Amino acid sequence: MTRKGCGVPTAKEGAKEMSLVFRLLTDIVTQWRGYDYGHGPGMMGWGSGMGWFGGIIMVIFWLAVIVGIILLIRWLIISTRTTSHGTSSGDSALEILKRRYARGEIDKQEFEEKKKDLI
Repeated sequence: MTRKGCGVPTAKEGAKEMSLVFRLLTDIVTQWRGYDYGHGPGMMGWGSGMGWFGGIIMVIFWLAVIVGIILLIRWLIISTRTTSHGTSSGDSALEILKRRYARGEIDKQEFEEKKKDLI
């Protein structure tokens, strides 16, 4: 409260105002110097972040992530397709049949029967 009629603050009000001003100045100084909050002027005391260089690095990073995901999906599709159909994972049935005949596991009659079934 102020004293009646003179507009002068009381000692208690003056102390509150001084405390507020002191706290505000202290916060401004410590923020600028980076001691209290750890940020300083700008981001983490480094000015305004990494500027345009940080933006370029971020774009390159996300492009690499997207390309990596696309390549992984493509590789998975190709590897499952060839394995499920058996085109590149092993020999054809006719080749296996020829090898078995060459090793003597089956005779000529059985070879011809199975060959007709395959062809």
